[in-house]
Amino acid sequence: MTFADRITAANELIWSIPLIALCLLAGLYFSFRTGFLQVRHIPDMLNQLKKGEKSQDGTSSFQSLMMSLAGRVGMGNIGGVATAIAFGGPGAVFWMWTSAFLGAATSFVECTLGQIYKEKDPDTGEYRGGPAYYFEKAYRHKAKGLSLGYGILFAFVTILAMSFFLPGVQANGMASAIDTAWGVPTWVTAIGLVILLGFIVIGGVKRIANFAVVVVPAMALIYIAIALVVLFLNFSDIPRVFSLIFGSAFGAQPVFGAILGLAVKWGVQRGIYSNEAGQGTGPHAAAAAEVSHPAKQGFAQSFAVYVDTLFVCSATAFIILSTGMFNTFAGEAWPGELIHAGEGGLSTDVEPGPGFVQQGLDSVFPGAGPSFIAVALAFFAFTTIVAYYYMAETNLNYLTRKMTNRLAARAIQRALQALVLVSVAYGAVTTAGAAWGLGDIGVGSMAWLNIVGILFLQGPALKALKDYRAQKKAGLDPQFDPRALGIENATFWELRADKQLQSGHAGPAAQGERG
Repeated sequence: MTFADRITAANELIWSIPLIALCLLAGLYFSFRTGFLQVRHIPDMLNQLKKGEKSQDGTSSFQSLMMSLAGRVGMGNIGGVATAIAFGGPGAVFWMWTSAFLGAATSFVECTLGQIYKEKDPDTGEYRGGPAYYFEKAYRHKAKGLSLGYGILFAFVTILAMSFFLPGVQANGMASAIDTAWGVPTWVTAIGLVILLGFIVIGGVKRIANFAVVVVPAMALIYIAIALVVLFLNFSDIPRVFSLIFGSAFGAQPVFGAILGLAVKWGVQRGIYSNEAGQGTGPHAAAAAEVSHPAKQGFAQSFAVYVDTLFVCSATAFIILSTGMFNTFAGEAWPGELIHAGEGGLSTDVEPGPGFVQQGLDSVFPGAGPSFIAVALAFFAFTTIVAYYYMAETNLNYLTRKMTNRLAARAIQRALQALVLVSVAYGAVTTAGAAWGLGDIGVGSMAWLNIVGILFLQGPALKALKDYRAQKKAGLDPQFDPRALGIENATFWELRADKQLQSGHAGPAAQGERG
């Protein structure tokens, strides 16, 4: 068995029916448990992004959202959507939407937990947190050995995924798109990417946040605007696009009936790859934010899922479907009556990925489509790789934070930086299939560990949501004291509540507990 065969076998094992079901059912469960907050609290999501706090130690909610989107919006939003449609049919788009809607509730739970159990880095003063932290702390008082072991396991898997499995997908998509647009050899792109990435990652979380807050929203808005232009120019085909999506999603059209299961599989798999709800990446950025109540950042990160899938992924899907530039999973063109104006669509020699979107745009803007997608993917993929490094570093920090020899810890950090750079360089010049296979293994492994974990640890997040709602109903700006809610081991928030009490600004829960 070759290395590629082993990767394929591992990928199929991880992304089997149980994981697809787990992602959907967990999202549905959390939606009911939170009272469908993904709808009910949209005003709170938008308000937090507008008025969120920030400090020298933590980023604002908007900056944290941009950091999170930097990790979410990338190759998955362009090449990932293309592969989902190619292998699962247009109905995969519907299941991407479904995974995003349900996943917004999952994202709230994991990101609120990330805030509750965050720590302050003793070296940099910046906030750190994520699944490894809340797995260790949430039930440390009841099962210290088990919780610590699970946290270490997640940290190790995340470091491996973020530094080895996932960066190559982004680098490969970027190099492929640039080569298609301008004929630049992939090795040239690899060198340039490594140089730029090296400059950013050494700067720390603040530089990552400042970079992402400028680049991500600008490119996302431009990309969505271009997609709207394509839709406008193909306005008469909009009903056809939605007919394709919904007809394929439920197998209503005979040609799609045979691949109904593939539509669900690829839609959910690529949806999670793109919006990362439940994967455990969002809590890392969420923990870096400065907020007065953990639920606030949970709302902000839920909105990130919407932005990623309902906006950016939908834009890609509409470009591909409205221009008829897509194939079946077997590499054969869809029947002409199902695609744009009855035309033959994309030539079958184009590999599913950014090329689908490039040719789709090129059919509307001759000569400009490949270049625009290359530029967009360059920005999206680059910010995603930067976010990957931040998450790898956060989990490495978790594993080494108690090391007394800080020079050794710093040396390990430099080794991590070198590994990420090597992974990016290799990913840029390898084949797309190998890159995607490794990436899927990384995403799936993290999702298994995180979703199972938060199903057991959901209590503190739900308590925080209930507390937030009670304070908002009383007309207050919610403040958080974990002890008043029976939440243990949230040391950062305990100290913060004590300082608030001493300064006379404690929240009502804290005052009531001491009054």
